[in-house]
Amino acid sequence: MPLSSRLFPRSLSLLVTLCGLLGCSASAPATRPSVQATLPTITVPPPAVAPEPFPVMLGIDVLEAQGFAAIKGKRIGLLTHPAGVNRHGVSTIEILRHAPGVTLVALFAVEHGINGEFPASQNYNDYVDKRTGLKVFSLYDGKTGRPTKAQLKGIDTLVVDLQDIGSRSYTFAVRMKYAIEGCFENGVEVIVLDRPNPLGGLKVSGPLLDAKYMSGVGQFRVPYVHGLTIGELARMVKDELPPGGLAISPAARAGSKLTVIPMRGWKRAMRWPETGLTFVATSQLVQTYEATVGYAMVGLGSSWNTFVNPGFSHGIGKEYPFRGLGYNGRTAEMLLQDLTALKIPGVAFRKVSAPNKAGQPTPGVYVDITDWNAWDPTELSFELLRLNCRLRGMNPFAKLSVENARTFNIHVGSEAWWTALKRDGAKVDVEAFLKEWRAQNQIYQQQTRKFWLYD
Repeated sequence: MPLSSRLFPRSLSLLVTLCGLLGCSASAPATRPSVQATLPTITVPPPAVAPEPFPVMLGIDVLEAQGFAAIKGKRIGLLTHPAGVNRHGVSTIEILRHAPGVTLVALFAVEHGINGEFPASQNYNDYVDKRTGLKVFSLYDGKTGRPTKAQLKGIDTLVVDLQDIGSRSYTFAVRMKYAIEGCFENGVEVIVLDRPNPLGGLKVSGPLLDAKYMSGVGQFRVPYVHGLTIGELARMVKDELPPGGLAISPAARAGSKLTVIPMRGWKRAMRWPETGLTFVATSQLVQTYEATVGYAMVGLGSSWNTFVNPGFSHGIGKEYPFRGLGYNGRTAEMLLQDLTALKIPGVAFRKVSAPNKAGQPTPGVYVDITDWNAWDPTELSFELLRLNCRLRGMNPFAKLSVENARTFNIHVGSEAWWTALKRDGAKVDVEAFLKEWRAQNQIYQQQTRKFWLYD
């Protein structure tokens, strides 16, 4: 139902409302761009914790250290992507292909394909991986996203090794949930190899996902920045009741088996730089840890240039994905002044330049994190939406088509925010929403501690 932008009047009302939300029981080219030497120096926040004396062991490292005991003697399907590697950078595909007593019989792929060969949002059908000769079953074919009985035939266990980036609309966690449902419906065991949340496990930000907006870009009733690892999200799927849990029969749920193999050495306060691990690109525009931070920070506020034009765009030239901002009709100097005037805690802005497709310098504004503790990851996005309305002198969101409005809402996830933005435009009360979401998120963190695998 439509909600106003007012705050919940009392903490008890907030708790009751949030309990309802959670159930109280639970595009760029397909080739990867290289990182250019012309990138400016990134302002790196101080370490959240002292570096561990030994590198973090990923789930795949732990599985290997245990002699592959959990999958020995079994026929395995593997759901993974190019970032599915061990701490030494060796592909999980190759590790399981040569694991003693293990038979890898099929691969399953999410958005971008098993080798990152497809651009963002492009559906694709099953195919054969040329490197291994294994069949690749697509969970991004524009259909249900669930593995079928035929695809799972002859498979005892589906192993999941996916690197998430900590933001709800990144589609890998959705496909993992669909895969778990398909496996449980067909009596196939699931083992999830856990990996770090690049943003750490303590940052939580933005609105929770309303049930009506669950889709292929959001299947978890969590804030936009959720603070969970891929393994902890899997535990939430298994143990929570719908909405947000498994959309399968109680019988299939009761007879299912899910195992999460935790990391060793990872702590919730760790961001990616503290793990000792090399970041492997998860998609064409998320090539670095810095891009995962930017995705959380500006993705919701700058991704609507295709149907809100002019508007904010992320990326300057081909560089600075999710960290560089431009605005049609505003010079870099003007935009720098606009953004600095927002006075958002924990961030600062500076001018940068990068070549466009024609090789000509293109100026823009880069977003730095200056104080990690003060930084609220999604705050800038919602300020960008309000600022867009002010710079346009009208409310472009009030005139979106039904299709475009749905695209907006399944990413942002809040009916209350959409109603207020559509109605109020440049006068929308961002501060009230931020305050409300922060209160909700404190409760969310307490409710989801039961899924935590790490302190």
